[in-house]
Amino acid sequence: MRFSLFVHMERWDEEVTHRQLFENLSELTLMAEAGGFGTVWIGEHHAMEYTISPSPMPLLAYLAGKTSTIRLGAGTIIAPFWNPIRVAGETALLDVISNGRAEVGLARGAYQFEFDRLAGGLPATDGGKHLRELVPAVRELWQGDYAHDGAIWQFPTSTSVPKPVQQPTPPMWIAARDPDSHDFAVREGCNVMVTPLMKGDEEVEDLKRKFETAVANHPEVPRPELMVLRHTHVHPADDPDGWRPAAEAISRFYRTFDAWFGNKTTPINGFLEPSPESKFAERPEFELDSLHRTAMIGTPQEVIERLRHYEALGVDEFSFWCDNSLPHEEKRKSLELFIKEVVPAFQ
Repeated sequence: MRFSLFVHMERWDEEVTHRQLFENLSELTLMAEAGGFGTVWIGEHHAMEYTISPSPMPLLAYLAGKTSTIRLGAGTIIAPFWNPIRVAGETALLDVISNGRAEVGLARGAYQFEFDRLAGGLPATDGGKHLRELVPAVRELWQGDYAHDGAIWQFPTSTSVPKPVQQPTPPMWIAARDPDSHDFAVREGCNVMVTPLMKGDEEVEDLKRKFETAVANHPEVPRPELMVLRHTHVHPADDPDGWRPAAEAISRFYRTFDAWFGNKTTPINGFLEPSPESKFAERPEFELDSLHRTAMIGTPQEVIERLRHYEALGVDEFSFWCDNSLPHEEKRKSLELFIKEVVPAFQ
């Protein structure tokens, strides 16, 4: 099982500048590369300070010039906000800039807040239609001349300029949760990325079952890969309460996610207060003890033991998700400990 870093610039108040956050993200990426991580993943989010990434492309292109081995993953491009020609051209350009290190992740989108501003109020639940039309069109454009007459996009003969370095295509990944999205990803020859969010390892097992069902249903397709993305924080073994600040920070992250996802309050200059703890009084998955068990929080040995289970399940890649509302220094120490004490157990 290999490791990757899932990282965004995240801003919780106006004390830290965007420039500082950019430098922090760059530092974590360089640490991950030096520590043997296979990929750095950066997603797409709009107008929200707690996940800053209006496009993964400029960040990944910059990192391509600063690194030499780590692969550069768009995790993920939101299908309804793009045109297939643009996706094909920009991802191919990233592949050229990085000399064949691009990984292309695609998703249907989740926040109605973003759809109200970028997709004319299209219901976020309809984003899957865009995803299903986009993926095969991008692949065709990478190959050469192609005209498209779909339900969503129509364009005359066009092609991807430039063409990707990786042939026949860069690896494509689909963010999947329900059985249909697993089936679509596998049928299209795409790898699958999943996140269990606040659920325990039984959710990882369930997502793996959905993936395996899709693989079994498509014996004609070479077996794709499965990546699990999980909030991760490693604390020293001699600090028995080291888990608590991480669980508190991840609780704040999820309560902020809830506020943005709920789309009930107008944000102020890109900031939205986390939903109050009282809202989750009847939701045990938000309790700190529960987050300690579900998020990948623990001493190096505790984390190794859980990751061994993922490895035994057949997970190909574990992505260290370091967005969690903790200060950069705490993230750096956690990643350092993971690289020093966890990674060697899997080499």
